[in-house]
Amino acid sequence: MPVLVSLSRTKEILVIGLPIVGGMISNVLLGLIDTAMVGSLGDAALGAVGLSSFAAFIYLGMVYGFSIAVQATVSRRRGEKREAECGVPLQGAMMTVAIIAPICSAVLYVAIPSLFPLINSDPEVVALGVDYIRWLFLQAVFIGFIAANTGFWNGLGRSRVYIPSLVLMHLSNILFNYMFIFGNLGAPELGAEGAGLATALSSVVGSLLFLRLGLKFGRPYGFLTSRPTIVEIRALLRLAIPAGLQQVFDTAALTATYSIVGMVGTRELACYSVLVNFIGLVGLPAWGLGTAGVTLVGNALGERNPADAAKWAWDVIKLGVIGMFILGMPFWLFPDAILSIWIHDPETRALAVTPTRILGIMIAFNGIGYMMATLLNGAGDVKRVTWINLVTQWCVLVPGAFLFGPYLGFGLLGIWSLHQFGYRAGNSIIFALIWRKGKWSKIVI
Repeated sequence: MPVLVSLSRTKEILVIGLPIVGGMISNVLLGLIDTAMVGSLGDAALGAVGLSSFAAFIYLGMVYGFSIAVQATVSRRRGEKREAECGVPLQGAMMTVAIIAPICSAVLYVAIPSLFPLINSDPEVVALGVDYIRWLFLQAVFIGFIAANTGFWNGLGRSRVYIPSLVLMHLSNILFNYMFIFGNLGAPELGAEGAGLATALSSVVGSLLFLRLGLKFGRPYGFLTSRPTIVEIRALLRLAIPAGLQQVFDTAALTATYSIVGMVGTRELACYSVLVNFIGLVGLPAWGLGTAGVTLVGNALGERNPADAAKWAWDVIKLGVIGMFILGMPFWLFPDAILSIWIHDPETRALAVTPTRILGIMIAFNGIGYMMATLLNGAGDVKRVTWINLVTQWCVLVPGAFLFGPYLGFGLLGIWSLHQFGYRAGNSIIFALIWRKGKWSKIVI
């Protein structure tokens, strides 16, 4: 296997991957701005919004499975030279979400006042959190629409087409926050609930922008012109359900790990929150380029060329590892300087220095697991990825965190070492071995 990636293949990967990374960066920036605006309302509001966002994703993560399912199917159809049929899985995803999401959202809307106190006992946080999270539940159908459409354009290899729409959607969220949190421009002052309303309204804006995009550029690919059959919808759900469950299990495992770190101490919990956010930042090349790899692998499989599909995967991984190594360098060279931006207490910051160094050193290797899981999902091997994640999360990460943290007393460093050297590194090795065996190349989509 050649060590270097050819210039032409590098360009093809980056043309698809960089816009996806750009969209992720805009989402990260939105989160920071959102947090800053809500933070002005006080600790209870900030805690309620943060906890609600996390809890809501346990439900909303399911609809993100349609992004993976649609992209995998569309990229395969494109490789088979059946581009006029690429709109079929998108149509199937939107129809399914339009039927199921409103029902689930309505049930959760009614049930959440009884459920929210189970995850937090502070009455003020509960009151604010319920008002906020209800808006997140109501936006599920629009989130599903956006997720399916991003999968559609990613599958076609045209990710840069939707980036302006994504940025406009994020900007609208900031505007709505300004209006409904603080009561500006004639809007009611709703506080934390206003942040939830702003998020929901921005998803409506995003859906309309994606609809306009599809009507303008998607007709040649069958956008809203063909109705999927029951067989095609079932095939889509065979990918979407386990892909969505991956998101749910990830969120649930991370929630459990947060709880375990909290048993060690409040300082440790603050450090862990920052470290997890660092993974999201440094791991951007893995998720962006891995998503680009799904399209290229799917095209090659559609052309019945599994050898080229495997080559695309390794080329993506080489570029992703280089990107993460470069982004990771400051974290192991200057951890204290970076941590000082988020953690101002010297004693708390000292706890996070060594874990930050570990993250900077290990991210390039552990990123292989992120990319391999994404590529296996795109090749249709979604169920196996789901099972591996489920087993490693609940048989290694969660019980191991309890063992090394509060039980044996190794604290944050013990939990983080397990997270990086055990759970993440183990997943990288497992997924790489599965990819080398090549069974994914025989899956029919």
